[in-house]
Amino acid sequence: MVDPLAEVVTLLQPRAQFSKLVLGASPWRISRTDTGQPFYCVMLQGGCHVMIDGHEPIELLSGDFALVPSTYGVALSSLEAPPSGVETPPPTALGNGEFRLGELDGPIDVRMLVGHCSFGSPDASLLVSLLPHLVHVRDEPRLTTLVQIIREESSEQRPAREVVLARLLEVLFIEALRSTAGTNASPGLVRGLADSRLAAAIRGLHDRPMHAWTVADLAKEAALSRSTFFARFSRVVGVAPMEYLLTWRMALAKDLLRRNENRIAEIAERVGYSSASTFSVAFTRHVGQPPTQYAREQEAEAASVVVQ
Repeated sequence: MVDPLAEVVTLLQPRAQFSKLVLGASPWRISRTDTGQPFYCVMLQGGCHVMIDGHEPIELLSGDFALVPSTYGVALSSLEAPPSGVETPPPTALGNGEFRLGELDGPIDVRMLVGHCSFGSPDASLLVSLLPHLVHVRDEPRLTTLVQIIREESSEQRPAREVVLARLLEVLFIEALRSTAGTNASPGLVRGLADSRLAAAIRGLHDRPMHAWTVADLAKEAALSRSTFFARFSRVVGVAPMEYLLTWRMALAKDLLRRNENRIAEIAERVGYSSASTFSVAFTRHVGQPPTQYAREQEAEAASVVVQ
């Protein structure tokens, strides 16, 4: 059976790019603006508040994992935040990827691993739009086990520590995305797959992207009325059914064009278009350039990487 989340994650090619161990002595507050980089936080000890792009803060406790696939502003504070207007000193680098927040001589009550992921796919923004804006995982046994291993690895100066942590974080990233029960995920693919009715429709369009899907067809897959399905899909997944289908078809088309294994007409057929010209019009409108030009640019970029 097709696995929609596995398909999206495989195309994304996630990897842990940067992480640091942060030790905090309350009270403290820190914020930063990033250019859409995926942000994650693993709570190893204690707790904190996290605010994403001005949204309501969420509370992270020991063992929790938070993932934001795309973010521009992140603020973290101790559970008992400093008084309003009181500035917190910037993090102090301790060496070995460790940083200290709050008073240097204060008792440490928070340990967390924070950092950024990266996506190997050049179409990350397209694929990230299918994911939740925020994934917050708590009380998941598998995640708890992974966090425990990360906690032990991060607290010891063992050989290849950074390599091991990077691999563990990649596994944690994927495990968090596919965790549905007990996950407080915002609208997106994760929540859609947690709904058995919607999951049937999502698996159908992933299994047969070449099919001439209509909202009525997808509603039938979900065993719901057309109006109920449309409203439920839009609310839970965060986009309308046909917009999701278009996004997924374009992601598949880009992947096929990058691999340069098929002619435009064959790619058009594989992603649900009746002709190469119809596909080219849709692709150009969605991507901003014709598929032939996109394929040439990707081939040239790949060649330049090999030469370097």
